[in-house]
Amino acid sequence: MQLSSLIDRFSEPETLRMARLGRELREKGIDIIDLSLGEPDFDTPVHIKEAAKKAIDENWSHYTPVGGYMELKEAICKKFKRDNGLDYKPENIIVSTGAKQSLANVILSIINKDDEVLIPTPYWVTYSALVQLGEGNVKLIKGRFENQYKLTAAELEAAITPQTKLFIFSSPCNPSGSVYSKDELAELVAVFEKNPHVYIISDEIYEYINFAGGHYSIASFKSIKERVIIINGLSKGFAMTGWRLGYIAASAPIVKACEKLQGQFTSGTNAITQRAAITALTSSLEPSFAMTREFEKRKQKVLGLINKIPGIRCAIPDGAFYIFPEVHEYFGKKAGSHIINNADDLSMFLLNEAHVSTVTGSAFGNDECIRISFANSMDNIEEGFRRIIKAFSQLA
Repeated sequence: MQLSSLIDRFSEPETLRMARLGRELREKGIDIIDLSLGEPDFDTPVHIKEAAKKAIDENWSHYTPVGGYMELKEAICKKFKRDNGLDYKPENIIVSTGAKQSLANVILSIINKDDEVLIPTPYWVTYSALVQLGEGNVKLIKGRFENQYKLTAAELEAAITPQTKLFIFSSPCNPSGSVYSKDELAELVAVFEKNPHVYIISDEIYEYINFAGGHYSIASFKSIKERVIIINGLSKGFAMTGWRLGYIAASAPIVKACEKLQGQFTSGTNAITQRAAITALTSSLEPSFAMTREFEKRKQKVLGLINKIPGIRCAIPDGAFYIFPEVHEYFGKKAGSHIINNADDLSMFLLNEAHVSTVTGSAFGNDECIRISFANSMDNIEEGFRRIIKAFSQLA
């Protein structure tokens, strides 16, 4: 059987692969603690669920507009004004089936074959895969531990070429948890002002899960706002991963291009989810902030636990719900038949021996780290780290 060469341009996301391997071991009766997935372990807030039930009773069960209900677009515009001080109109908004589709729409709408796309590392696994899908050229810019993996203006300026079409980053960042301050963004903006041929995708899906005192969007800088595309959604901040709703805010021509593309892939997003999203975005954010407060407690716990392992250093995350420890001190060590040559080996060792799922840092563009999620209960985190610490102690 001969399939399209498109399928060979990218690999299965490592996050999903580890989740699959964990499920397979559970099916064999093995107790696996999942510290790999980026999914809040909280239930969707009651008032949002009630809005969905009401939408069902009111028969919101028909095809939806490709770009989303007007009421939802207006709610998203109000959210941007309320939370970010940004002015957008409905023509600047498109709703999609998850933020991943939002990213795909934008990337495939902007890049042509061989266009250069800059991605600072570490980065979310899907960024590079979508660029490869669009036949663009991925150019990674290695982030440094000493700067919490955040890109400096000098590093950005050195990476941009005449072939650069797009820059993709997230703040708060998955997997490092780093958050760019207003001043740090301003330094990057000064570089973008000198390079008007570069578009900027700002992934802000972890906006509300922020421990640094507030979120600041790069779209707040008027000099480059027309080239900034904000990606956001409901999955992280509202514990709505399975509801599948993402959205973008961008200049009208980009939104129209995304809508044209989406019209051939999925058409409009689920009607019930859209009605629930209106309630989520226009109601009190206290449930989101309460969830973030719990994540901050877990962050403190995992930092204390990871520091018990000799030879590991870990940047303190200012957002999201991951730690991204450097583990290269354990490369070359072994336990029984297990030889740890790289982060991939270490992640598999922890899965098969400690029965804890993590994700190799190579999936995120940094092969000296692993990603550990603290989007799990405190009990599971403590038991998971008990196993992890024991497993590391066996490596010599």
